[in-house]
Amino acid sequence: MTDHFTLLIQVMDKVMDNPDAQRGIKRYIRNYWKARNKTLERHPETVELAKEVRRIKIEALENMDQLVKTLRERIEERGGHFHLASTAEDARNIIGEIVGSGKIVVKAKSMVTEEIMLRQHLERLGNEVWETDLGELLVQLEKGKPMHMVAPAIHIPRERAANLISRLTGKTYSPDTPIGQLVSEVRTFLRDKFIKAHVGISGANVVAADTGSLIIVENEGNIRLSTGLPPVHIAVIGYEKIVPTLVDAFKTVTVLMRYGGFPATRYVNVITGPSATADIEHQIIQGVHGPKELHVVLLDNGRKKALKDPVLREALLCLRCGACLSTCPVFEEVAGAWGGHAYSGGIGAIWTYITEGPGKGWPLAYMCALMGRCKEACPLNIDIPGMIREIRKRHASQSS
Repeated sequence: MTDHFTLLIQVMDKVMDNPDAQRGIKRYIRNYWKARNKTLERHPETVELAKEVRRIKIEALENMDQLVKTLRERIEERGGHFHLASTAEDARNIIGEIVGSGKIVVKAKSMVTEEIMLRQHLERLGNEVWETDLGELLVQLEKGKPMHMVAPAIHIPRERAANLISRLTGKTYSPDTPIGQLVSEVRTFLRDKFIKAHVGISGANVVAADTGSLIIVENEGNIRLSTGLPPVHIAVIGYEKIVPTLVDAFKTVTVLMRYGGFPATRYVNVITGPSATADIEHQIIQGVHGPKELHVVLLDNGRKKALKDPVLREALLCLRCGACLSTCPVFEEVAGAWGGHAYSGGIGAIWTYITEGPGKGWPLAYMCALMGRCKEACPLNIDIPGMIREIRKRHASQSS
């Protein structure tokens, strides 16, 4: 048994023995299924739309080189900067050079920035970096890791959240402090950071190649502030987020939202270049009330290799809706303790294999129960159990 495997078991045991974590996980999963079932009952057409989105994503993967070329052209046409990063280190270096040191950075929730451990890197450079999603902020304060793609703090119930926010603000909140009051205190704290920030960082849920548009969905409004107030906006995206057209992009986020349990999220942000005006003599001037600079960093980090893999390429269809996690019996007990430093659960085992290498991925694959409920819950019908079996098979053949 590898040291990595042993460490995983130890971390999972801690979560299973933690009543706070168990309480938070169970509450989240129960509420998720109520919301999802209600949403799909109200919008039954979403099931067929999900099938269409699968076809869109497959088409995108098959034409990825051309889509990247088109995306780059469109972003640069609109005054943005386009960067290619082959590895996580490349991405960190590119972004580190843009940000520099001594800056205030506000950051939206983004799995790909977790993947490259961007916040930690920017902090090492001497920057003040704040997660602005409430769940991610709680995880940052706890010095932990996200436990779910959509809801990173599902293991932190209101009682523990009150303690963390007390430490953040210097005020004292009891475990039974109303959640609304806790949220209000975080709003006050972060509002100052949004206004003073030099750089805002986000990911993107989907990117339209034909217009160069980034589509980002949210409920809190923090992403709108993180990408709209600072003078510099950096967006980090993986190859798998690109689709051919803006229409395709809206179809994709519609499926993402509804399978996430929302008829529509409170905000849908569409960003196509830095802010600009042509109100004086129709001359385009870049940089008005919004960012003066937009940098889009396109990350490979194992994706192009996976794209050529006849089995694992299906992982690139993932929308990050988290439906598979909320139906998994193993995840229900241990949440994101079963996973790499960024991605959790069965799909997380596959993504860890792709982005961190087989040595980190195969131990996670052996923790899957192979029940198949994840495939049934997935809007794009991704064969997670099939890919898990393939990873086990490859590890067994290399070990024999």
